Amino acid sequence: MLLREGDPVRLGFLQALLRDAGLRPLLLDGHISAVEGRIGAFPQRLAVPEDEASRAEAVLRQAGEWEG
Repeated sequence: MLLREGDPVRLGFLQALLRDAGLRPLLLDGHISAVEGRIGAFPQRLAVPEDEASRAEAVLRQAGEWEG
């Protein structure tokens, strides 16, 4: 897992950054987030395959989006 985020717009942006870098991001917890009405009680998780984690971190860090 890379990060937790409650803002769907930011999640979309982060996914686009990772995809543009040739990575395969995966959004987790989308269903529970939708069920609870996106009030922020259950933030979604953004993940990548384990072998892409360090590259994903570098991409997000370079974009100023790394919070880890």
